[in-house]
This record gives sequence, C-alpha cells and structure tokens, in this order.
Amino acid sequence: MISRLSALFAAVACAATLAVSPLAAQAQDAASAAASGAEMTAAPAADTTAPAAAPEAPAAKPEKVENPYSLGNIVAHGNIVDQIVLGILFIMSLGSWYILFTKLWDTSKIAREAKDVRATFFKKASLAEGIKGLSETGAFRYIAQTGVEASDHHEGALTENIDHNTWVTMNIDRAVGEVNSRLQGGLGFLATVGSTSPFIGLFGTVWGILQALTQIGVAGQASIDKVAGPVGAALIMTAIGLGVAVPAVLGYNWLVNRNKSVMGQVRAFAADLHGVLMGSRKVAGR
Repeated sequence: MISRLSALFAAVACAATLAVSPLAAQAQDAASAAASGAEMTAAPAADTTAPAAAPEAPAAKPEKVENPYSLGNIVAHGNIVDQIVLGILFIMSLGSWYILFTKLWDTSKIAREAKDVRATFFKKASLAEGIKGLSETGAFRYIAQTGVEASDHHEGALTENIDHNTWVTMNIDRAVGEVNSRLQGGLGFLATVGSTSPFIGLFGTVWGILQALTQIGVAGQASIDKVAGPVGAALIMTAIGLGVAVPAVLGYNWLVNRNKSVMGQVRAFAADLHGVLMGSRKVAGR
C-alpha cells in the first residue's frame, strides 16, 4: 500500500513537472520580450545645447506583461476542446508515471525475493519449512504453495485421470502464468499512451491553429505579430503530446526487458520446485 501511494505522489510530481515546464519557459520569454521593449522605448537623446541635466532618477522596473498566448492562458481561458485535450494528456501522463513506478517496485521486489530464494529456500530441511521463510505476499511463496497443494491433493474422479507429474506441472505453470500476468498489467496502457498521445496533441494543435486563423480572418489582420502568438500557443499541444509519449514508450520497452529477466528467475524456481516435488514423491513411494 505504501509503495502504491509513493508511486502515485511521484507520478503526480512528474506529470506536474512536464505541465509546468512550458509555462515557465513561456513566462521567461515574455519577461525577456518586455525588458527588450522597455529598453527600446527609452527616453530620447538629450539636447546638447541644453544645460547639464539633473541626475537621472533610478530606472523603473519594467512591468510584468502577461502572455495572452501562454499555456496557462489556454488552460484558464481556452475553449472547451483545448481544455479537454490538455486534460486527457495530463491523465495519460499521470497514469504512465504511476505504472512505471509501481512496476519498478514490483519487479525489484521479485528480484530481491529471487536472490533470497536461491540462497536459502532449497537448503531447508523440508518444503514446509522453506515456504515459511518466504514472504507471505510474494510470488515465490504463491508458486511454492500451489505446487505443494497440487502434489498433496491429487484426488477426485476427474483429476485422477491425469497423472501426478502432469497435474503438478499444470498447477505450477498456471501459478507462474498468473505472476506473469500481474507483472504485465499496465503495459498495454503504456503502449496505448505512447502510440496515441502525439496524435492527441496534434489534434489540439490543428484545432488551435484553426481557431487562431478564424479569429485573424474575422479581424482582417494577418501581420506576423497577430499570427505568431496564437499559432505558437497551438503548437505547444504537439510538444506536450510528445512529452507524454516519449516516457511511456521508453518505460514500456524498459519494463518488457526487465520483466523477461525477472520471469526467467521465476521459471527457474518453478522448474527446481517441480523437480523437488517429484523427487520427494519417489522417495516417499519406496
């Protein structure tokens, strides 16, 4: 539970960072433009025939100019389509980071358990004692308990038609498959985000440009200062879509490779457990 809450807080922080970065960059650009404008509109040159001028007063600080085409302005005053697009991208980013952190925690936990299992489990005096030493919520204990129960309870009119070896193998493989399914959970969301978020951002860009050009056409003014601002604000949508997609794609590929490594250790444990169960049965049958 603690790991899930920590992953949620970390995901919110990462998603908020990606959302605030364009705002900070645009605010800095707007401040720089305002400062440049203030310098260009300085007082005219002094008259050389006039007497010596009085000491100059301290220069006034340039007033903060709000950028009407910033991402913050789109969020606060944009149309409903722009706000929906930004909301969808934010949810996608939040979900991607949450899955990345939670799956990292899960695979790290299984990797630590695998290291402990290799060192201690098969050195115990019995399987029951070895199972007690495993984590109660761990994947390895679940697989071990499933295998032992299948070996001890091979009864019933239907299951007796399956030989003991096949019955134990089926149950262990089923347990390994469930562990693998839990590890794979959420990767489909990452793949979806990585493949669709750039197009969602592009849709926001196209819609923003369309609205900007419509307003420019109605006003009848097409100067660069009238076109650059709205179009630049619309292009931010594409940048945000890419910012959401890239971590999702990289995280998906990284987790797939990490899961393969972890599941290799899980399957090795399952094979060793199956061998121990079959050996114990042969010893007991003598």
